[in-house]
Amino acid sequence: MALTLCGRARRFVSATSVYSNGCLQRLQQTGSNRFQLGEAKVIRLLPRRTNMVQELGSREDFLQENRDTETSYDFLGEMRQRFLRFKRQKYLPQIEKFQALAVAQSPKVMVIGCADSRVCPSYVLGFQPGEAFTIRNVANLITPIQNGPTETNSALEFAVTTLQVENIIVMGHSNCGGIAALMNHQNHLEQPSSLVERWVMNGKAAKLRTQEASSHLSFDEQCRNCEKESIKDSVMNLITYPWIRDRVKSGEVKIHGCYYNLSDCSLEKWRLSSDKNSNEFYVSDKEIWN
Repeated sequence: MALTLCGRARRFVSATSVYSNGCLQRLQQTGSNRFQLGEAKVIRLLPRRTNMVQELGSREDFLQENRDTETSYDFLGEMRQRFLRFKRQKYLPQIEKFQALAVAQSPKVMVIGCADSRVCPSYVLGFQPGEAFTIRNVANLITPIQNGPTETNSALEFAVTTLQVENIIVMGHSNCGGIAALMNHQNHLEQPSSLVERWVMNGKAAKLRTQEASSHLSFDEQCRNCEKESIKDSVMNLITYPWIRDRVKSGEVKIHGCYYNLSDCSLEKWRLSSDKNSNEFYVSDKEIWN
């Protein structure tokens, strides 16, 4: 196990070194502190690391053994076993439920989450098949309706107008590579250099607000603040869609923002509220689940 982890750590370093600068480096590393934490975990699994090469033989023997271990891992075989285990342990015992889901779906919740592999909304929030209509993109961004169609707002339209979900959740998280890329982009550059940069620049308002309010903080601390500001902006952008705004005003749909902290497994939650007298919307009712 230790050999496999060491091999993976080596791959991460080489993949990161391919991009010497720019937002893709930020997406690979997603914060130097977090990368170091991950590296520290690997080191702890290796007994007496200073003597590792001596114990395992020559460096070439060590590297070859890692290569053999890595290439011998059959991912598709593992995926097949996981699928069959799912069928045996979950599908067959609840076959009536899954056969009903094969005919139609009626989820009560729509979740817009980040594409980050560590933050699966259904896993973190405990949704079962059929409970949550989910779409994920880099940095869980929702653009205003004026920006035109995207895969995210088209999914929103289907979820709200056809499936008639009752709750919409915008779920972001700490150590987000997309937000790090946004914060790392130079404001004076008019043309972003990659598709990732062009997408995350939809969060530019949150970035500028963060930089103005917390310029005295470290880059990583600014990223944490921007992650939350970006969630709030996406929540407010939902109101630009008339078929969402009308349902929120009538009480048919409720909108929430969630911030999942990877480090301590806590969840910060907000709710979209409205002032009936002024007909204005705002994010309020902060809660922390830990």
